[in-house]
Amino acid sequence: MTGTDTATALERATLDKAARENFPVAPFFLPRAWRTDLMAVYGFARLVDDIGDGDLAPGGADARVLGVPPERADDRLAVLDAFEADLRRVFDGTPHHPLLRRLTPTVRRRGLTPEPFLGLIAANRQDQLVTRYETYDDLRAYCELSANPVGRLVLAVTATATPERIRRSDAVCTGLQIVEHLQDVAEDLGRDRIYLPAQDMKRFHVQESDLAAPSAGASVRALVAFEARRAHDLLNEGAPLVGSVHGRLKLLLAGFVAGGKAAVRAIAAADHDVLPGPPKPGKLQLLREAGTTLRGEG
Repeated sequence: MTGTDTATALERATLDKAARENFPVAPFFLPRAWRTDLMAVYGFARLVDDIGDGDLAPGGADARVLGVPPERADDRLAVLDAFEADLRRVFDGTPHHPLLRRLTPTVRRRGLTPEPFLGLIAANRQDQLVTRYETYDDLRAYCELSANPVGRLVLAVTATATPERIRRSDAVCTGLQIVEHLQDVAEDLGRDRIYLPAQDMKRFHVQESDLAAPSAGASVRALVAFEARRAHDLLNEGAPLVGSVHGRLKLLLAGFVAGGKAAVRAIAAADHDVLPGPPKPGKLQLLREAGTTLRGEG
């Protein structure tokens, strides 16, 4: 395989995952320039998560491109360090990884700063070192790194960032992250990670062993319902963001909020039993939620 073929394969392996997200990443109705730049941002965010989760394509091609020695290709912290170094090269126009080369013109066009990208890398470093969260505040602090930078980047790409919009966006992104954690309780446990606050687990009399069951008992369902309400409240808190913008951006942001709310409804429809697998909303439910969000209803 040539260098060009390898680069194309690395990009495609990451970008193809956009279709499986709870929300539209860069839908067809957006201007082409926005779609291009949002997909470049998504490619970065997806790749850094894949590094942190150990989900890179087999063979170590990403690590090689980043200059990680073969004997350290499975060392996630080493790959994250190399990825951060390559991110910093984006800002002088000399990155090595194809997805970061794709990001470079976006950074220049939109005047993006390193901070949100570094936050996403820091979140994935934290995933290698912290696998349990004692309190809800601890979890929200993690979401400040793992989720909120994405919304801030969307606002930056579309030149619509204001302090109030950033605040609302942070609420939406944290809500989306908590919903994703609820959908993925079993998968995360398989990675020895639990994103349910330990204080809440104690409150609902849930043991870690309960999360390994094929299906959830009453205590786990009650805990998931409690956390889902928190996520829904955050999505409601952030929803006025949609009404603060106009045109096609309004549709995009409505899709983000609707994706989260539809996922919460899917979890409720499963009677809050998330252990057999992630409850996913159907397209009709997503459309209904989007319509409700656009009308400014709860």
